Amino acid sequence: MNFVPKHPRTAISGALFDAAAKVIPGGVNSTARATWSGWTPYPLFVAKGSGSQLEDVDGNVYTDYLLGLGPMILGHRPPEVTRAVVDFIETRGTVFALPTADEATLADKIVAAVPSVEQVRLCNTGTEAVLYATRLARAFTGRRKIVRFEGMYHGFSDGVYWSKHPSIPAAGPDSSPRPVAQGPGLPAGVEQNLIILPWNDPEVLRAVLKTQGHEIAAVLTEPVMCNTGCILPEPGYLEAMREATREAGALLIFDEVITGFRLALGGAQERLRVTPDLSVFAKGLGGGFPVAALGGRREIMALVSDGRVSMAGTYTANGIAVAAANATLDILARPRFYGDLDAVSDQLRHGLQAVFDAAALPARVVGIGPLMQVWFTTHAIRNYRDAERFADQGLFDLWWRGMLARGVLFHPGAYENLFVSSAHTTADIEATLDAARDVAAELSRRV
Repeated sequence: MNFVPKHPRTAISGALFDAAAKVIPGGVNSTARATWSGWTPYPLFVAKGSGSQLEDVDGNVYTDYLLGLGPMILGHRPPEVTRAVVDFIETRGTVFALPTADEATLADKIVAAVPSVEQVRLCNTGTEAVLYATRLARAFTGRRKIVRFEGMYHGFSDGVYWSKHPSIPAAGPDSSPRPVAQGPGLPAGVEQNLIILPWNDPEVLRAVLKTQGHEIAAVLTEPVMCNTGCILPEPGYLEAMREATREAGALLIFDEVITGFRLALGGAQERLRVTPDLSVFAKGLGGGFPVAALGGRREIMALVSDGRVSMAGTYTANGIAVAAANATLDILARPRFYGDLDAVSDQLRHGLQAVFDAAALPARVVGIGPLMQVWFTTHAIRNYRDAERFADQGLFDLWWRGMLARGVLFHPGAYENLFVSSAHTTADIEATLDAARDVAAELSRRV
């Protein structure tokens, strides 16, 4: 493949990256923005975003499907959320280390929206919320082990930052993977509290819960795998997981950092009709501002209410986050919000599949609602190892570069996702599909 697509002018981004790299390790402040995550020869530096559009410092304008890796479900700078935050700051403040009535208002909205949540506590990040969820599960059950799945990401705390995207030889057999640390620095012995399993395999999960259930505090999972691209649960899989955890006396934790308030007001659990014991939310909750939440059954959350399990944080439930989340949930609760969002998202997902089919490219566009990814493969991708073995990462890189050159932005890694916001219009989708036809035609001539 000799296809080298044209590139937009990005000299200023390059100069800013060189300057940043002198004082910031790797030149960026998150791995997902780093050159080793696909942003080569350097990431774009942003000037501003508005609605569905993002402009870089060189003046290039993109239709944005990166959307901050998901938080911008309303698009960039949604006016009502912006006004709510500015009003709170100007008239009331930011951080008080004391509660405000607004926090209970937000909690009421979350409890009303999410099927499994009877009580909720706010956090700052998804990483924090997962850490507390696993701690709660251990305290509630008196057990120590957590089941998690290869290819998923639940934040960067030591207790779960294992087997995100391990090398298959290091990870061992398909049916019984070994825990693999995400990198050096994780303390030895933590992995003894983890059981790593392949996703979408109910029989393996049932067998582990049957033989080791007395040690297992919880099964931690995304209801849709979103950190190895987009991999949907096979029919009956989540239901089997719910049944098996209940029989074993283990808790079921849904990490809805990505799917929460995105696939429905009640998250993936509403859309897929499977109810966990504890749930974690973040990105869609704040409309672009950092806020997270952990909620679940009242009897489990009672461990927090009386202080047996501590959940703390100076910036937790700060005024900015709470104002943003309250305003965001008011918008998401409006009639037809998700119907309209799904319609635009379906136009993109089905349209991309038609483009690839017409170009005779080996591609599958997999998604649900405003969440999707393109797999360049003829195989069904059921779990992480399928993605490693069968997905053509090189072809995805060419696809990404070709689309970027035509003003369409998404993450360069096939293990991320394309997100659609309520700010995207039919015209945005049509322009994106026009660009996709152009790139697909180029690829089909050279593959």
